[in-house]
Amino acid sequence: MRLADKIANYEGERPFFTLEFFPPKTDQGFENLLARISRLAALGLLAASITWGAGGSTRERSLELAGITQQEYGLDTVMHLTCTNMEKGSIDEALKAAKERGITSLLALRGDAPRGDEEWIPTDPRFVHGADLVRYIRTLPEYSNFSIAVAGYPDGHPESQTDEDGEIEYLKQKIDAGADLIITQLFYDVDGFLRWERKVREKGITVPIVPGIMPIQTYASFLRLTKLCGTRVPHKLMADLAEIRHDDQKVKDYGVKLAIEMIERLTSEANIPGVHLCTLNLEKSVQRVIEGLGWGAPNYSKITNKLIADISGTSTPTSAIPRQSDFTITPQKATDSATSKLAVIANTETEAGKGELNSAATWDDFPNGRFGDYKSPAFGGPNPWGTTTVSRNQVLAHWGHPKTEEDILNVFLRYLHSKIITTPFSPEPLSPESLMIIRHLEWLTKKCWWTIGSQPAVDGAKSSDEVVGWGPKGGYVYQKSFVEFFVEKDVVDKIEKKVRERGQGLVDFFAGNLEDDFRTNVPKGGRNAVTWGIFPGQEVAQSTIIEKESFLAWKEEAFNIWAEWASHYPPDSEERRLLQSIRNKRWLVSIVHHDYKDPDALWRFIYDDGEPLV
Repeated sequence: MRLADKIANYEGERPFFTLEFFPPKTDQGFENLLARISRLAALGLLAASITWGAGGSTRERSLELAGITQQEYGLDTVMHLTCTNMEKGSIDEALKAAKERGITSLLALRGDAPRGDEEWIPTDPRFVHGADLVRYIRTLPEYSNFSIAVAGYPDGHPESQTDEDGEIEYLKQKIDAGADLIITQLFYDVDGFLRWERKVREKGITVPIVPGIMPIQTYASFLRLTKLCGTRVPHKLMADLAEIRHDDQKVKDYGVKLAIEMIERLTSEANIPGVHLCTLNLEKSVQRVIEGLGWGAPNYSKITNKLIADISGTSTPTSAIPRQSDFTITPQKATDSATSKLAVIANTETEAGKGELNSAATWDDFPNGRFGDYKSPAFGGPNPWGTTTVSRNQVLAHWGHPKTEEDILNVFLRYLHSKIITTPFSPEPLSPESLMIIRHLEWLTKKCWWTIGSQPAVDGAKSSDEVVGWGPKGGYVYQKSFVEFFVEKDVVDKIEKKVRERGQGLVDFFAGNLEDDFRTNVPKGGRNAVTWGIFPGQEVAQSTIIEKESFLAWKEEAFNIWAEWASHYPPDSEERRLLQSIRNKRWLVSIVHHDYKDPDALWRFIYDDGEPLV
């Protein structure tokens, strides 16, 4: 059913909620997300929402995931769709594919902003703004029954050149073009939202407004996402988080409590029929929020026990058997009752590892590492709603007009010296732990190994340590040293030779280029946990894992970053030619040393042990 119709006819005893997911980068993450969606669906959501990568970058994955949630899980699905930087005709293809999968609800977004009028040329001139996409869909008779949601920005759009009144006027243009629903970008200032909502209504906009709520998962992700989205953060909220920022469990608990308080205020003080929860493909916090609000579906443990009993053939007391109507989802294409009922049970035999799935909802609860676990549904978290991370003006201000490789080297050096706060590969300022190995990073960069990621070795630091600590209080954390960089092929040859002859089984490397040439000494299926923690009452938590699948996923993203950087400069300019040339000839390399008790082991191997590499 169309989402707008479901909302209009909703007569539940409590407000509704929808859940947002993004298509994971890896097959294993995709499979594990399906089990996660099955468990969350048992909570009684109104609809599932599937994001669409900027410029259609996740097109196939988004369509596949949306098709499964709609057709096989029986969840009404809202598919995001961005319009800028999409190849001509791809909008028509995406609409057709959605309809074939039974999807009749869309969230129409502009997506990546233009780089600057003097350089940017729309890939398809019909689509420059979100309103253009809404208007176009409404001209197509075959999609006349689609429900179209659009984005609202209570804190203002991060790239807007107008004031709030101007943004609300533009929102009205999207509604006048045919949108029938507003879903807002995430926010944390409830007073600000209530004021914005009143102004929207005063403008004559009457369609439902669904607030976007994102429970805080970790302090680092909170800072990154609020910066990316231009979110206003109340002073008290920031002060509260600053006090507990080194205890991930406290941050997560605070995020759950805050989300519950926000939703209770929103549903009691405004004409809000329900909320849209951004999950970041993580499970436990969303589940705790719904349960804390008292919005859960019928007793899930009873449903699960009933399903298990049916499948195993054991009997269940009549009093414990829920009615058929209690089941939240039933796959429409199931071939038998056992397969049908399995769809709402956690899949406890996935590839994520036996120990990790003793509690499948929480085994990736602390995704602090940039790599994370490639089998986690949350691996490689997305930018919300296909937004770009930097504007063209920011690019020029931070990274200038590089015309030689020396200029590129200086960008990386200036970052290491904290003279600029970002690089295309590092959207945050240099971390304090990087200062522990700064002389090594500086030395490598000066030798044209352009470093983009690293960490020092750590042997049992307290989880409360202000530099390297993470996770709940009372634990200890460990790290193997690793470093990532871009180099030319002759250096890759030297690295491979030295690892083979002098690595002594303690050094692993991965290397790949744009053309998908790939080298490694890691055996098939090998996994390098390079960050892990031991916490009271928990299994070993592995927050950063480097292996083939995660490296290849990051490699693809890293080379796309070179292309993104180049796109900020005019065609045929020296800057664009240089950046494209580097993208074509350089390799991305990652080296891990397994002796985490020796803080200098990796660096000695690179340039002191025998024949130096650089």
